[in-house]
Amino acid sequence: MRVLLADDNAERSHAMARILAEDPGLTVLHLRPGESLDEAVAAQSPDIVLVDMSRPDRDALDGIRQVTARNPHPIVLFVDEDDPAFMEEAISAGVSSYNVLGVALPDVKPIMRAATALFRMHQQTRDGLAHAQSRLKERETVDRAKAILIKERRLGEPEAYRWLRRQAMTSGKRIADIALAVVREKEGTSP
Repeated sequence: MRVLLADDNAERSHAMARILAEDPGLTVLHLRPGESLDEAVAAQSPDIVLVDMSRPDRDALDGIRQVTARNPHPIVLFVDEDDPAFMEEAISAGVSSYNVLGVALPDVKPIMRAATALFRMHQQTRDGLAHAQSRLKERETVDRAKAILIKERRLGEPEAYRWLRRQAMTSGKRIADIALAVVREKEGTSP
């Protein structure tokens, strides 16, 4: 597992890297000087990102938002101070696990595993929602195309659907694609 460690505290970053390096299954990666979190994630392709902030920093959340928007990854955030409002912002930004550090560094491996599992679960939910929304939009397009065919060709609903299906089979396209062509032709827009 490739772990990208982003920390604004060099001493704690080295301590965290030592803890992680004890596990031969982990490869610890670091941000390069001047590199943004988003750039590091894109360039280094980590499996998980650990962000350690001495103080809650809303500007740093922008980097997390960029990663979440462009290249979603499980992100574990460590902070020194408990701040419920900041925690809400961090989770909204895409943090999978929000942790307040004490004096001693915790065993981060179970935290990483939990964050990765939560990220995967949420990603599956987001993917499922996107798929359902896509299917619903296709269904609406098919219904609009059927309404056009019913009105213009004076077909019944079953006949309009059979016409769309026959056109799809003949052309080797999906019914949703044929329906979209019918709707666009009626609206005078090009495909």
